[in-house]
Amino acid sequence: MLFRSKMADTMSYLKPGIGNASSYQVAGKPFVTGNLSIPASGSTPLQLSFPQVTKKIIILNPSAQDIRLGFSAAGVNNSNYVIIHKKDGNVHGRLDLEVKCTSIFLLSAGSATSADVAAELTSIDVREIPNNWSGSLGVG
Repeated sequence: MLFRSKMADTMSYLKPGIGNASSYQVAGKPFVTGNLSIPASGSTPLQLSFPQVTKKIIILNPSAQDIRLGFSAAGVNNSNYVIIHKKDGNVHGRLDLEVKCTSIFLLSAGSATSADVAAELTSIDVREIPNNWSGSLGVG
């Protein structure tokens, strides 16, 4: 977006920010990683950090173990997580989230397992959410 200053006849470009609706109205930049090693319950969760703020995240669980997903290590280890259900027959467990964050935390509900992640990234810098919402209600 072009901005023209009234005080000086100069132009500058506004950077995308966390509250910039346009950043979420366009298709995101692709981010895909497969066969992530998810640690067993009781271990330190895997933190997957994104290079920009996300628009959408899809997690596929091709394993026989349920996986916990949260937005902080404390959340995954306590009660601020959701379950990505294990594979049922030929159908992988799947969770789709439309959420702005800079990282996710994954932990197996049983033994070590694997998962695949695809995300849509905005052009918003991760510094816009310095703590990935950690400490917020519902995040942990």
